[in-house]
Amino acid sequence: MNPELKEKGEKKDLMNSKDSFRAFPLAAITGHSLLKLSLLLAAVDPSLGGVIIAGGRGTGKSVLARGLHTLLPPVEVLDNESILETLSKKNGNTSLRPIGRNLDPDKPEEWDDSTNKLLEEAIGSDYLNQIDEIPKKVKEAPFIQVPIGITEDRLVGSIDVAASLSTGEQVFQPGILAEAHRGVLYVDDINLLDDGIVNLILEAIGREQNNIERDGLSLSHPCKSLLIATYNPEEGALRDHVLDRFAIVLSADQSIDNSQRVEITKSVLSHAENNIKFSEKWSEDSDNLSTQLILARQWLKDVKITTEQMTYLVNEALRGGVEGHRSELFAVKVAKANAALRGDENVNSEDLKVAVRLVILPRAMQIPPEEDDIQPPPPEDQSPPPPPQSNNEESEPEANENDDNQEQEQEEDNSDGEEESTPEIPEEFILDPEACMVDPDLLLFSSAKAKAGNSGSRSVIFSDSRGRYVKPIIPRGKVKRIAVDATLRAAAPYQKSRRLRNPNKSIVIEENDFRAKLLQKKAGALVIFLVDASGSMALNRMQSAKGAVIRLLTEAYENRDEVALIPFRGNQAEVLLPPTRSITAAKRRLETMPCGGGSPLAHGLTQSAKVAKNALSTGDIGQVIVVGITDGRGNVPLGLSLGQNEIEGKDNENDNVNLKQEVLDIAAKYPMLGIKLLVIDTERKFIASGFGKELAEAAQGKYVQLPKATDKAIAAMALNAINEF
Repeated sequence: MNPELKEKGEKKDLMNSKDSFRAFPLAAITGHSLLKLSLLLAAVDPSLGGVIIAGGRGTGKSVLARGLHTLLPPVEVLDNESILETLSKKNGNTSLRPIGRNLDPDKPEEWDDSTNKLLEEAIGSDYLNQIDEIPKKVKEAPFIQVPIGITEDRLVGSIDVAASLSTGEQVFQPGILAEAHRGVLYVDDINLLDDGIVNLILEAIGREQNNIERDGLSLSHPCKSLLIATYNPEEGALRDHVLDRFAIVLSADQSIDNSQRVEITKSVLSHAENNIKFSEKWSEDSDNLSTQLILARQWLKDVKITTEQMTYLVNEALRGGVEGHRSELFAVKVAKANAALRGDENVNSEDLKVAVRLVILPRAMQIPPEEDDIQPPPPEDQSPPPPPQSNNEESEPEANENDDNQEQEQEEDNSDGEEESTPEIPEEFILDPEACMVDPDLLLFSSAKAKAGNSGSRSVIFSDSRGRYVKPIIPRGKVKRIAVDATLRAAAPYQKSRRLRNPNKSIVIEENDFRAKLLQKKAGALVIFLVDASGSMALNRMQSAKGAVIRLLTEAYENRDEVALIPFRGNQAEVLLPPTRSITAAKRRLETMPCGGGSPLAHGLTQSAKVAKNALSTGDIGQVIVVGITDGRGNVPLGLSLGQNEIEGKDNENDNVNLKQEVLDIAAKYPMLGIKLLVIDTERKFIASGFGKELAEAAQGKYVQLPKATDKAIAAMALNAINEF
């Protein structure tokens, strides 16, 4: 009997003997067919990189993740407690602790150094030849949820202060990544986690190993976990880098009718009333899925995919305009996992279409087809159509004979009792290459609109006095906030020798042990609209900028973002709207719309830099983005804008000043000041001078040409800049 199937039966008997809470069965969830398939595929091959489930409130994201866990078979692991007990009885050594968790007894090559050392001390140097004698136990596959406020120490592990103080040696305490090995690592609201924490999770899951380089330690342990993450797009956007690291990203939002909503309500109430009875009702379906999953894991290593099939997936990625190579790599793994889930050792066209639907389509720069179920193409094994014949009637009987022979051959093939096989490669591509020929500006708009629900930036400010405790650091100068935990960890290994010198003290802390707290707080963004109010189109530009200001304030009010407006006309640029979050103040200030006159672009850039510098010095603004609505051409020198008396010995009216170079020199200082520049050129392409593009390049910013710069488009561009700069 298959050992995993036997363990699954033992797990069922164990759970039936307990009066414990059971998660909502995956088979009992109404709808979400694609998401359930995606989770099963990720469970078949955890190296896929995980699944992200996006969706609104109450769409069943967490229920899906926990429902998958009910299908996972139990795992056999090394019994660390028994090994430590054996070691303690043998020589009383309690300083040795295993780092790895849930280690597979049948794979000693995955054991970490601490486990090998522990086994050597407890059993002997030839412990690898006595694997059958090593204590083992069967336990449920772990399901570890990452809390939103988790620290780096708890995630990757840190020094056990209590054990280190008692033994006088460094004793490592594993973190959540170790506990999730060979199980599910569930990250709820991943968009609300600190970026550094998310990066550590992705790195460990990608390498299937957690490397610890901290507190004077250099350790590692295996971390092969199925990563499932969820988030609500209304609560904040997720970085594109994070989305790309996951193989499958799907939405839990679905269109359901009244009968399905009633069915969902009845199921939830029934589960809440008696979850054990409800689970038993769906036990047969759950057992079938679990058995299918166990067998698919065993078959996966034997599944084969041809070069032609991989070429098809690569071509689909190219037709979809997908960047990078992760899409085709993930698609190959998904196709093989789907074949294993079907119980086939060869990938066919249906597996390829599933891979394209789940992996490549969400990454494609085009709108995916509306229908979820893609109709299979005609079988590939049909013979090609006969060549065109002349009008001679003699050719018709010959063609009919060929058709009869072909039909007879097909009947003979089917007479063997075998079903008609599915083609290896679809004859038709799912993605239409013509749909990818989209103006890049429109793609930028769609990206910004997708994030318009969350206008808050991801910027954070590090401080030593205010904010959330992120991690300890070695202080430079006076310590304002002491990190007690890190200070104790730094002092723990030296307590034995220090107590000899200071017998009256239980804990001795020296100056070199002190660690300071690195604090972090969210910071808003300041968007400065620098608008060219000169020329015949000035009124239209000002109206669009005013609408963008109001729209941006409306969407960004809860995220501490601020907006300012600086029009430049005549000889000077005026701060018409200082940085504010108030919509009322903005409407009152923007009642007057000054227009006409010259174009003092140099003074406008200078005024924007002053406003930005003042905002950054307050500590509440994390980034400043200057949105210049201009063609980049200025005709008023900076000296004239500042006044005749401020530049001695020069006559600004007669001096031949290179206005273009002056503007570029000012823009070139923006990166050093930490200011981002987005230039929106409102001139049409056939009359554009190209000066706006040079201005953006000088400031290491971005340039977009929008002849029809509406308030909605400008606001979308500003939001996109906040999220991407």
